[in-house]
Amino acid sequence: MDALPDTPVKRLWVAVLCGYLALGATLQELPGYLTGRFAAGPAITGLTVGAAFAAAAVTRPFAGRAGDAGYARLVVMTGGALTTLAAAGHLLAGNVAVVLVARLVMGAGEGALFSAALPWVLSRAPAGLRGRVSGWFGLSMWGGLAGGPLLAVGFHELGGSTAVWWLVLALPLASTALVATTRRGTGERARMRITTWRDLLPRGVGAPGASLGFAAYGYGTLTALLVLHLTVDRVGGENLGLAVFSAAFLVVRAAGSPLVDRLGGIRVAQTVLVVEAAGLVALATAATSVVALAGAAVTGAGLSLIFPSAVAVTLDRTGALRPGVAVGAIISFWDLGILTAGPLGGLVADQFGYPPAFLLAAGVAVAASALTASLRDHRSLARR
Repeated sequence: MDALPDTPVKRLWVAVLCGYLALGATLQELPGYLTGRFAAGPAITGLTVGAAFAAAAVTRPFAGRAGDAGYARLVVMTGGALTTLAAAGHLLAGNVAVVLVARLVMGAGEGALFSAALPWVLSRAPAGLRGRVSGWFGLSMWGGLAGGPLLAVGFHELGGSTAVWWLVLALPLASTALVATTRRGTGERARMRITTWRDLLPRGVGAPGASLGFAAYGYGTLTALLVLHLTVDRVGGENLGLAVFSAAFLVVRAAGSPLVDRLGGIRVAQTVLVVEAAGLVALATAATSVVALAGAAVTGAGLSLIFPSAVAVTLDRTGALRPGVAVGAIISFWDLGILTAGPLGGLVADQFGYPPAFLLAAGVAVAASALTASLRDHRSLARR
């Protein structure tokens, strides 16, 4: 990304990656940590895991607007600091309530970290490169979410849960340090006025955001319940499930992102949402670890391209006038989807077992594909 002068793009990319590696590591470690240390059931586990995404959903539009207004560096640093504080809360928690508060703080920090960093990067990007830059920079967040579980598995093998939580503490600390060493911006700052709800949710964001949120329901179900499902139902592969999902996600994201520009965001989104649904059905019906791991891989492949597809559709519909607010808003839908999946999926698992919870997630993914199809005939709302 050398085409973006005076913007510390690579440093910001690594800073966001470190923050989201920490969050991703908690997704692997937290379910077993809650059940083993605090005897929490699936519903409480799902609620606690998903709480971070509730806070992130609220934070992102404000952080994106602050980034558009020229306050990106301050907000990104604050996000890193909050994530560090939350990591310490996970490590030192004496009960589930403390963990829940730590999850809320972590979510707010992660939401601020990415959603303010993105408009900082886009502020110097030529209009013709914004889609490519958004997709590339988004890998910092999604790569962290995908790679964090892999790190957690490795550190758990080396030193148990304590080693994982120290890792979760160190990563956002590094993130904060990286941003602190960037040069203070010299650009003009605008007033942070929010007069209507459209200042936080621009016209044209709702439909692609809702589709992304439905897709996220499957991801939220997987992160909250996969380890428990494979363990409790004795399917096997519980130590590899999230790692296989992550590997498939990263490979397909890296190799398939150009398809969004070539085929269009709507067509790609429709296809990958059906792939996600197929993977979730495989997880629901798996009787062996081989089938379960294959289902995790297919789900990861399906989810890998939904974000760049949603960004492409959103920027077209909004005209990319305020990219920080627009992209921050659709990611809030993603967070809300995960938030809903945690407690709802946990409740279904409590009442009916884990397979129905994954089948419900597959149905939501199919609904997301249908919603995406309804966007086909819409032209950019900004040009109407």
